[in-house]
Amino acid sequence: MQVLFKPRHPGAAELRELTERRVRFVLRRLGARVPRAEVQMWDENGPRGGVDKRCQVALHAEGAGAVVVTSVASDWRAALNDALARAARFLLRQWRRGTDTRRMRQRLPEPA
Repeated sequence: MQVLFKPRHPGAAELRELTERRVRFVLRRLGARVPRAEVQMWDENGPRGGVDKRCQVALHAEGAGAVVVTSVASDWRAALNDALARAARFLLRQWRRGTDTRRMRQRLPEPA
């Protein structure tokens, strides 16, 4: 899996190694279906503080297209973990729905 990290804040640049490790860990079961992940981090209002650390995760997945999830938290790590968890849940739900609906169509009789 290719992980692209694009920090848009100097404080986020220090998290490159952590980000790549977390992406690979969270998406380890989905690695074959997600060939590329892009992570962007930025601070909404600069040095003023507050809940303003934003993390955007874009997963380019087979069968689901591009999935983009954004999370805002008070620190970088929390924003990253939340965005990755939401993206993984979304992809799993999409793939399950695809298989479930196909199974349902096979079981249901054709309308007369």
